[in-house]
Amino acid sequence: MQRRHLNLALAAAALAPATALRAQTWPDKPVKFVLSQPAGSGPDNVARLITDRLARLWGQSVVVDNKPGGQNTIGALAAARSPADGSSFYFATTAALVTNTYLFKQLPYDAQKDFTPVAFVARSPFGVLVDANSPLRSMQDLVQRARANPGQMSLGNEGPRTFSGMISRLLAARLKLEFNQIPYASVGVSVQNTLGGQVEAIVADLASTAALVRSGRLRLLAVTSLQRVPGFESVPALTETIPGFEMVGWFALVAPAGTPTAVLQRVNRDMNAVLAERDLADRIAAIGPLADPSMSVEQVGAFLAAEHQRWGAATREIGMLPE
Repeated sequence: MQRRHLNLALAAAALAPATALRAQTWPDKPVKFVLSQPAGSGPDNVARLITDRLARLWGQSVVVDNKPGGQNTIGALAAARSPADGSSFYFATTAALVTNTYLFKQLPYDAQKDFTPVAFVARSPFGVLVDANSPLRSMQDLVQRARANPGQMSLGNEGPRTFSGMISRLLAARLKLEFNQIPYASVGVSVQNTLGGQVEAIVADLASTAALVRSGRLRLLAVTSLQRVPGFESVPALTETIPGFEMVGWFALVAPAGTPTAVLQRVNRDMNAVLAERDLADRIAAIGPLADPSMSVEQVGAFLAAEHQRWGAATREIGMLPE
């Protein structure tokens, strides 16, 4: 028995330097970031800004591998099946890592078992928006109109089982209002119908709509983050109308389960370093999301666990059952 314990101790001692050496020599080949969104999308644009900085830092190419479709399942499954050797990571959204769990009875991947946390990237607030010529100039105007016309005021989103759709329904539940919820195939279509007057208001992510707000074509009535968004300081947060309302999208980097801990720590450190660069943070903010370089690997894990609690409660509140 003593000899067995000695052998185990010697094996562990031998492994520690090897693990440390792996972190020192990594990356020794190209690194891949899998995305569930198409090229040119908000997440893709953010990912490419970050991978460009990391490639320069690491002296190794960092490739964005777009695998859109299937409500994130195609990309998530591909990332989960990638080698757990530090060569592949998943640049994931809230839907892929959290909300899909509560929307689908069966998924081809397990977000909590197939991946391990690496780094937090950015928060992506959503907003309530109207055409710039709309008579609705504030959330108070929108609430008064909806209350005076139950079920008649149209509120566009990307469908009941999407992020914007769930926020729309949670907004209605918290305000005790009845909207005519209009589903769209994409943010782009909902925006065009808002500009064309076919729908009175929409819930959409800032990453997709910020440019139209800045150009004066859309009016932003409120944001879904806990605080007001830098660059849109005159726009109130929904929590100013609905205390405690915070529902934002986010991006996080995870790796296939089993990826060496030393590599996770190295990537976390380097991701936080590049996200802390003011120039990069400003370029990401121009797209819409707000970079957050504050979390350790362990804190990312705690954040993901808390988000499961938050969105699990939200889906129950709006009566959203998995299908």
